Amino acid sequence: MSAQPATQKKTFTRDEVAKHNKKGDLWIIIDSEVYNVSKFSELHPGGENVFYDEEVAGQEATETFFGLHVREVLEKPQYKRLIVGNIQGEQPKLKADPAGSPSRVPYAEPSWLSQSYYTPYYNDSHRRLQREWRKYVDEEIRDIALRCEANGKRPDVELVKKLGANGINAMRMGPGKHLHGRKLFADIKGEEFDYFHELIITQELVRCAVRGFGDGLNGGMVIGLPPIMNFGSKELKEEIIEPVLAGDKFICLAVSEAFAGSDVMGLRTYAKKSDDGSHYIVNGTKKWITNGTFADYFTTAVKTDEGFAVLCIPRSVGGVETTQIKTSYSTTAGTAYVTFDNCKVPAKYLVGEDGAGIPVILSNFNHERWVMCCSTIRASRAICEQLMLWINQRKVFGKPLSSQAVVRQKLAALISQCEAAQTWLENVTYQMCKMSYKEQALHLAGQIALLKSWSTRVSHEVADNGVQIMGGRGLTKTGMGKFVEEFHRTYKFDAVLGGSEEVLADLGIRQALRFMPENARL
Repeated sequence: MSAQPATQKKTFTRDEVAKHNKKGDLWIIIDSEVYNVSKFSELHPGGENVFYDEEVAGQEATETFFGLHVREVLEKPQYKRLIVGNIQGEQPKLKADPAGSPSRVPYAEPSWLSQSYYTPYYNDSHRRLQREWRKYVDEEIRDIALRCEANGKRPDVELVKKLGANGINAMRMGPGKHLHGRKLFADIKGEEFDYFHELIITQELVRCAVRGFGDGLNGGMVIGLPPIMNFGSKELKEEIIEPVLAGDKFICLAVSEAFAGSDVMGLRTYAKKSDDGSHYIVNGTKKWITNGTFADYFTTAVKTDEGFAVLCIPRSVGGVETTQIKTSYSTTAGTAYVTFDNCKVPAKYLVGEDGAGIPVILSNFNHERWVMCCSTIRASRAICEQLMLWINQRKVFGKPLSSQAVVRQKLAALISQCEAAQTWLENVTYQMCKMSYKEQALHLAGQIALLKSWSTRVSHEVADNGVQIMGGRGLTKTGMGKFVEEFHRTYKFDAVLGGSEEVLADLGIRQALRFMPENARL
């Protein structure tokens, strides 16, 4: 029987397919679908000889394929065109679930997403948001994320504007009056929006598995806009908030310096107030500033004659220079070294009061660190899903990798830590929903600091053991281990940004010691 054109689909028996097993007339079977690879075999990146193995040519090649390739390869148009028919009486068993569907891999989802478990935290609006936002991320964002991660370019401005029009940018700022009466994604009411809604938005976005893009997609807004919203004057709010939420303008937080990372009190950028009080002259530098390369506004911590202050410095005032910093994740995050050279900043851009900048800065940290916990914990779980898939389909020494007790033990430890981290996160999130902003600062600063410090330790274990389980693929930027490689290369950002692990662990204990009762004795 001669090879059928790719456009002509029909059914075949396995005996019929087996006859097409030589050069120029070569078919294989993958998940009951018959592929004519006669010409493709010559172009195969892995060489054509793999097709002429007696267990592949004209034979069932599903196990061989999934031992070497990810599912998305089969979804590409150029490979779908190779399908000439199906095996008679058989149906595909390995088709991907529809976009937006919950994963059915055990432990791939937080337990609240499973139909078999119950939760006191999530209601119908949370579930509706999760379903619709996942579908949107999978269909509208994921391809852009992968492209930007590869080419290092900032996320598409049009995408940011779409998110603004859908209310997502505003929702990423957390609950508050800024959401009341606003049209929000998935028809969520602004008055009902809580931190669990925000947690869902953050955790679903992380599933794209592109750390640099995640920061590039308005990461600067999430940490740079709250000081304006909470402490800015009416004039400042009117100028900045809505244009940033719409995606017309971009903002970042500029605190860290080469001289002062976690040591905020050691910053050196100095703002000299004019004699008439109309403006400040700012000189200094900032380093590792997320979104700094393309930001229009810099929410900047400075020293003044009064102590510390926060200025929202527009790039348009002049004297602001930004240079891209190349990091171990892609340049899509727009990480920058920022220089302020005699910037003349009108006094109206003062955020809060001169001399009272430290409370403005510190009030921002709890939310920033909590958001990072949401991301880190969900990203670690996503890697565990990859590992579960891998050990289930990879064969070593003639047996599935899952048959190795040492591998099961490694994965058991990782999954246990991810489950514990999510549970702690949800408890803290519930407290945030019940506490005022002031109460959160008093009671949760230590909890969130400890959670962030511990969750990045979890991510360390996931990254390290993930590479060990994936082997060489876990060090390769393409193919089956690409998400593990990306995670291993970038997970350390969360262990440093927003306060290093050691500093936050110390903060957690110092906060606890403040509440030690006087009569506490062994």
